[in-house]
Amino acid sequence: MKGLIFTEFMEMVEKTWSLDMVDSIIEQSRIASGGVYTSVGSYPYEELSALINSLSAQTNVPVEDLIRTFGSYLFNSYANGYPRFFAGITDSFQFLSGIENIIHAEVGKLYPDTNLPTFKVETGDDQLILTYFSEHPLADLVCGLLEGCLKHFQQKAKIERMPTPNLPGAQARFILTRQA
Repeated sequence: MKGLIFTEFMEMVEKTWSLDMVDSIIEQSRIASGGVYTSVGSYPYEELSALINSLSAQTNVPVEDLIRTFGSYLFNSYANGYPRFFAGITDSFQFLSGIENIIHAEVGKLYPDTNLPTFKVETGDDQLILTYFSEHPLADLVCGLLEGCLKHFQQKAKIERMPTPNLPGAQARFILTRQA
């Protein structure tokens, strides 16, 4: 996983709890990197999982809630850090429809060694269906990213998360339905 995920996670922990909490989860996790991350480096998913589990144990916040909250935080960080991805886009469905062809394509150019998740995108009149494929079980993060996207564009939509037991490599399917 790209280090940007780790640096943003540590920043969220520091802003939400404290720098002492960051130090504590690093120490408790006993991760190989020692918690030293650069945004352009690559690190094992297992380290992120260990940090999140440690944070959950210390805060009594369920892992799923922490991951979803981080997803929303991460979307806001992306929106602030990469405004070119948002240029000319005024709608969350429009933005999300371009996740593979625009965003992941650009990220792949910048970081060719990264292993990005993929999304199958299906559009309808008032619906958007995203099927999330990844080797990492981070569907809660995707849910948080979707919530962050809706908040960013100030739109209301119902998000339904469906299991994908018969779809190899798929972690979840998200159905977004516009609401007035």
